[in-house]
Amino acid sequence: MAVTIDDVKHVARLARLGVTEERAGELVAELNGILGHMAALEKVDVEGVMAADGVGALGMPLRVDSGAPYPLRHPLDAFAPATRDGFILVPRLASHEDASEETE
Repeated sequence: MAVTIDDVKHVARLARLGVTEERAGELVAELNGILGHMAALEKVDVEGVMAADGVGALGMPLRVDSGAPYPLRHPLDAFAPATRDGFILVPRLASHEDASEETE
């Protein structure tokens, strides 16, 4: 499956990226080059090769997060203007606000 100029423009629009026509064409070529390399890798015979640990659907096993947290030298309030339940509150980006939503 090849990437088209429409695919690049669609993703750029979703990601709110300003991509010029020239850059979109370059991205199409780069992405199709990557897909070409992946197609070549699919042809490699891996019969009898031991699988790498941590690769696949299950991923690496996670360890238990144990131990006490490191104490901060200053209270959390010293790092941010607002906190709640041990989390730093940050204002919503203006670019992500909807005019119809009420702000807190």
